[in-house]
Parts: sequence; C-alpha cells; structure tokens
Amino acid sequence: MTPSLAESYRFCGEVSRREARNFYHAFRLLPADRRRSMCALYAFMRHSDDLADDDAPGVDRAKALADWRADLDASLAGLASSWPGLPALADTVRKASIPPALLREVIDGVEMDLAPRRFADFDELAGYCRRVASAVGLCCIHIWGYESDGGRAERLADRCGLALQITNILRDVAEDRRNGRVYFPQDDLDRYGVSDADLAAAHTGPALRRLLEDYAGRAYRYYDEAAGLTPLVAPVGRPVLLTIQGIYRALLDEIVRRDYDVLAGRASVPKWRKLAVALRSIPSRWSGPGVKPAGSRERDLVS
Repeated sequence: MTPSLAESYRFCGEVSRREARNFYHAFRLLPADRRRSMCALYAFMRHSDDLADDDAPGVDRAKALADWRADLDASLAGLASSWPGLPALADTVRKASIPPALLREVIDGVEMDLAPRRFADFDELAGYCRRVASAVGLCCIHIWGYESDGGRAERLADRCGLALQITNILRDVAEDRRNGRVYFPQDDLDRYGVSDADLAAAHTGPALRRLLEDYAGRAYRYYDEAAGLTPLVAPVGRPVLLTIQGIYRALLDEIVRRDYDVLAGRASVPKWRKLAVALRSIPSRWSGPGVKPAGSRERDLVS
C-alpha cells in the first residue's frame, strides 16, 4: 500500500536523521519545507547506494537497480510505488522543478560500482563523480533556488560535486580497496608508481602519498572554484551549501594533517567541529542580495 505524502516525508526524515551524518547538520538549517525536500533527496540517494552495496547471498544487484529505476519512473509518472520514500521524492521533483534525468544519473553512477573496475584516466573518473555527486548537487540547488547566470551556477555545482567526491575517495582508499574498488585512474597510478601492494599496505608509502597529495590539491582547487556558487544560491540555501562544503573541506584538511596516512584509519571530523562549521554558516542567510531562482514556480525560494 502506497503511503500518504505526509507518511512518505516522515519516512525520508527518519532515514536522514539515522544515516545522513555530515549532511543532516546542514539540513537542519533549512525551513521545514526545504528540509523535507532535502531529506527526500537524501533518502533516495541512500536507498540507491544500499541496493548497489547489498552483498547478501542470492541478491541480484543489477536487477534490483533496474527495478528501482522502473519504480522511480512510475512514481514520477504519478503511479503507485513500492518504496515508501518515492511519493515524497516525486513531490519534491515537481515542486522544485528538478530534471528527472539527474536522478537517473545517480542510479547510473551507483551501477558503475556493481563490478570492480578501473578508470583509465581522470576524465573517466570525473564522469563517475558527476553521476554520483554533481548530479545530486544540481538537484540541491533546484531545491534551494538559484540564479543560473548563463549556466555558471550549474558549472560551479559540478565543481562542488567533484570536490566532495574526491574527498570521499581520499578518505575511503582502504575500505574501497577491501571491496575491490580502486578509483584512482590507471594512468595516475602508473605515473606515481603506485602498485596494488601499496594500496593494501598498513600505512601510506611514499608513492601513494604523492598521488594522494596530487588529488588533495585537485580537490582544494575545486573547493576554491565552487566558492563562487554561494552568491548565486538563494539566501535560504546558502548556510546549507557552506556547511556541506565546510565539513568536507575540514575532512580534507584532516587527511592532510595526518600526512595522507589514510590506510592506518578512517579520517573523520568531530561533531563539535561540524557544529562550529554549521554555526559559522548561518550569517550567510542574510548576506548579499537575494536571487531569483532559475526555473522556480510559485514557491518563494528567496525568502
């Protein structure tokens, strides 16, 4: 039985409170309607990831994702759905004018993780990052409201997604390697002389450290470029954007502080620091002029 819209939003809120960690600190800065929409988007992402990562015996993950894609399309078409969060997601897509293709890109991205693979070069890796991270960022700015400025906002949202996903890749080197996943492109592994043994070691060696330093530099450059997105986002969304960027940049700082020894333990940002980042972002809600959100409908997204 398909849940009511209110029940669906409550379900997505519970998933977000339980699972979102870094992101939920940011969601709490939003007014209730946008917070519910962000929770619906997050719950969709979480469920997509869970389907791709389900290694229970007898589970056909490819079929599960194909069924999930069909369920998404049915829900967006106004038909009944089997997952309780889809009514809330469909409502969010409608209200925020989110292009449905962005949600399909997210599923495309997690499908790329079904089988161990290597990326030949950075362009291939960037294509993956754009599906699993940048597409989500583009959904977010539709929820918050934004001024496109001739496509500049969309390009900067893409850079933000690249920065966040590269930070995730740096943090999760050891875990990904245990799961048979190596995200660093083969040409960069070869250039720095990084072997599979280097990735499986107990501590980061010199060759891997040089590679990680290179990728940290790329991520910092993307964060710096993405800073230009803030004034293009409606004031109500700026604290959320700054909190997400700030927490992930703090995570990157922690990786650097550890001298890139990501194999010895998973880097994290303590709760007090996440809270400090969120509190520092709040004044941005009242800084600078409001913007007219691109493609907005009757909703007042600049208030």
